[in-house]
Amino acid sequence: MVTLLERQTKVIEIVSAHGVVFALLESGICAAFSRDKNQRICFLNLSRDEVIRTIFYNKYNDSIITVSVFGSENFSSLKCRTTRIQYIQRGQPDAGFLLFESESIKWPSYVEFNDLNAKLLTYSAQDRIYKVFELRNYNILYSISGEDVQDIKMSPGLMLLIYTIAGSHVPLKILSIADGSVVKSFNHLLHRRRKVVILELFNEKLLVKQENENLQILDVRTSELIEVSENEFVTPTGFYFLYESQLLLTFRDRTVAVWNSGGDLVTSYEDHLIWHPDSKSNIICLTNQNLIISYCKVDSNDRQEAQKAGSVNISNILTGKCLAKINAGNTHLLKECECSGRRCNASKAIRATEITSTVQEALENVTALFYDEDRNELYTGSKNGLLHVWSN
Repeated sequence: MVTLLERQTKVIEIVSAHGVVFALLESGICAAFSRDKNQRICFLNLSRDEVIRTIFYNKYNDSIITVSVFGSENFSSLKCRTTRIQYIQRGQPDAGFLLFESESIKWPSYVEFNDLNAKLLTYSAQDRIYKVFELRNYNILYSISGEDVQDIKMSPGLMLLIYTIAGSHVPLKILSIADGSVVKSFNHLLHRRRKVVILELFNEKLLVKQENENLQILDVRTSELIEVSENEFVTPTGFYFLYESQLLLTFRDRTVAVWNSGGDLVTSYEDHLIWHPDSKSNIICLTNQNLIISYCKVDSNDRQEAQKAGSVNISNILTGKCLAKINAGNTHLLKECECSGRRCNASKAIRATEITSTVQEALENVTALFYDEDRNELYTGSKNGLLHVWSN
């Protein structure tokens, strides 16, 4: 039997901080690499039966958090571990410590990180309790009864509690994320026998969409209601909130569109056919939220080539214009590149650092993307478990 640490599968997550690049494989193996030396530092798996489900960089205390399950526990309990980046740099992944040891986080319980609010949310299905922790020091802030709560959504400064639908309405409660105090409690009317496909809190706007119905945008402060026709806003397969610019990115049929908080279509994207239907593994937005980086399909006369390798497109979020593109035939940034990286130089070629495969091969079967704004580098992970570095 092949042990977990010997299995090489696709890269599903990439994180970078302080010159250390972390790559998580679908098999649950996570490795840390030094960008200065271009070599592996260590594995984050501390035992052969540890399967890491996700990784999170906690910028508030310069640590990496791993969320794992273990074969010895039938892969049923989530264990969170935090390790300072400085220990990883020294090759000491065992120098960290466990978080929430007193919590029961067994399936279908979960852990959710909210970088925007510097909060961490845990849900214990066994106890039916949600708990909110401070990311800076992991102190517990407050608990919320999970009785009849179907889901919790977080937005800057606010948290939306969604309760079990009761007839023709859904009970909702909005809390202050700082202390858990109730900001507003109300019922939102629904169309009977129509599935709810979107129920989100976007800043102070509640977005509600049911099957074959208009999108409703409710201002939770003023109760002003805006409706967007079903013909204009077709239910997306995924979306991404840009809180600072108050824009909503939607994904459908491998295409991207941008909407404002009033329900108006701002722009659609040129030359931007996303490779994977699952948009989460295709797209990243830079912190300043001016640019979107996506793994896309390419226009090619060679059908076989187009089916194998994609391109990495860098586009302006507001205009939809493609500013730069990395593909097998053109590895240069376009001259009109306006990216805000401190060391960006539009005239420089993008190249693969310490790469053993061709550019064509590196752009085949890309399964994960990450952009390090401090180093102005792009990292791509592949279906074959390879990590490629693209830098100026």
